[in-house]
Amino acid sequence: MANLSHTEFVLLGFSSFGELQVLLYGPFLMLYLIAFLGNTLIIVMVIADTHLHTPMYFFLGNFSLLETLVTMTVVPRMLSNLLASHAVISFTGCMVQFYFYFSLGSTSFLILSDMALDRFVAICHPLHYGTLMSWAMCVRLAGAAWATPFLAMVPTVLSRALLNYCHGNVINHFFCDNAPLLQLSCSDTHLLEIWDFFMALAFVLSSFLVTLISYGYIVSTVLRIPSASGRQKAFSTCGSHLTLVFIGYSSTIFLYIRPGKAHSVEVNKVVALVTAILTPFLNPFIFTFRNEAVKAVLRGQMQRLKGLHEALS
Repeated sequence: MANLSHTEFVLLGFSSFGELQVLLYGPFLMLYLIAFLGNTLIIVMVIADTHLHTPMYFFLGNFSLLETLVTMTVVPRMLSNLLASHAVISFTGCMVQFYFYFSLGSTSFLILSDMALDRFVAICHPLHYGTLMSWAMCVRLAGAAWATPFLAMVPTVLSRALLNYCHGNVINHFFCDNAPLLQLSCSDTHLLEIWDFFMALAFVLSSFLVTLISYGYIVSTVLRIPSASGRQKAFSTCGSHLTLVFIGYSSTIFLYIRPGKAHSVEVNKVVALVTAILTPFLNPFIFTFRNEAVKAVLRGQMQRLKGLHEALS
């Protein structure tokens, strides 16, 4: 078993449901397809429509791309494992999944803080918005958000690859999450847990603090707007962002801002579904149903398609 654990892992997933886990395949597949198509639609709209060539939608396009990639990292294998009698993942595949899941997840939080900074400048310093949020600045912010986690996760994943997994090769999860891997190791993981907590502080809590401070100033500024319509417009613009912030941060803080081996894995599997599939699923609906600019673009595209269809017929 000790040798086998270094070549492949067994993913228990939702095997506690027994044969009933097959019934999860349909709903999960539907959520995945809607999340993939919805986020892809947002990316295409942001690229194709000049009305959305603004910093706000530039960051939204980045966030939608990240949501798409996060689901692709975890959900397809989870779906295939629901139909498999014996779900395994190679040791290399496990490390690769671990690396991309946590790198992309950390990048998502940094992009959320970039979105908060953009709204802060737009609402609190509108006269300087064009200067402070220039395209060069937006590219630098997004570039740092992408590059930093991917570089920082290299020593993290290498440390997992070098652990001695002598407690078997069965991972009680639907993907290679941090806590189940640490539970299989008989190596001393105290330094790794300290490093993990430092990483969580660096990417999750720091970005959360930036977002909270930004929206604190935004709320203070909006409340001083004399017209009710102006206040409503400002709050509606930020409402969709705050919804994703609440869902994303609450689930991630619950999962990872704790010592690695102290997790209840059964509870974590349910909560992990929020970041792996529910948030990517909700993202397109939140930003299309609550954002007037995106709805206007969708209406315009539908009218163009209708006109093209009438012309061809």
